[in-house]
Amino acid sequence: MIDTIIFDFGDIFINLDKQATIDGLERLGLSSWNEDLDQLNISFEKGQISRDDFLLGIQKQIPNTTIDEILMAWNAVLLDFPLYRLEFLQLLSKKFRLFLLSNTDAIHIDHFEQREGPSFYGDFYQCFEKVYFSYEMGMRKPDAEIYTTLINRHELSPKRTLFVDDKKDNTDAAKALGLHVWNLQVGKEDVIELLDKKII
Repeated sequence: MIDTIIFDFGDIFINLDKQATIDGLERLGLSSWNEDLDQLNISFEKGQISRDDFLLGIQKQIPNTTIDEILMAWNAVLLDFPLYRLEFLQLLSKKFRLFLLSNTDAIHIDHFEQREGPSFYGDFYQCFEKVYFSYEMGMRKPDAEIYTTLINRHELSPKRTLFVDDKKDNTDAAKALGLHVWNLQVGKEDVIELLDKKII
C-alpha cells in the first residue's frame, strides 16, 4: 500500500523546452553544447558553484554576450505550469505524504517563483511535506545518496513509497533502492493520470 509519493518537478508539473535553452545560447554564439557546459551545469545543480561563477562560465564560451542575454536563454527552458496539475496535487496531498525532489538550480527556481508569484508557488510548495532542490542539498539524481537522504530523514518505507520522474536513469536508481516508480513519458502521459495507472 503506497502512502508516500516523491515527485520530480520539471516535465512533471512545469512543462519544459530543453531545446529552447540550447537554441538560445547558440543564437548568442555558442558553437554547440559540450562536456564543459555539462560539468558546469552539474556543479551548479549541486550548489558547488555560485550563480555568478556559473554565468561567467557560460560567458567564457560566448564572450560577446551579456549576462542578461545568457539568463534569458537559460530560463527559456521553463514553460507553463498548468493549474489543473496544481489542483490534482492539492487533492493528492489530502491522502498521501508528498515530497518534491528536483535536479535544478537557483536561477531556474528564482525565475519560476518571480514569474508565478508567491500565491501560486506558495500553494504548490504547501502540498509537500518537504521540498528538496538539488542545489540546496549538494547532491543530485540519480546518485543513490539523494534518495537515501529522503528515506532516512523522513523514515520512509521504500515499499510504500512511489517515485515519479521523467528520466529513466532517475527512476532506475530509485527502483534499485526498493521504491516503486513511474517513469512518466513526456508528451504521452500526464501526472494527473497517476490514479488511472493503478500504481497506487
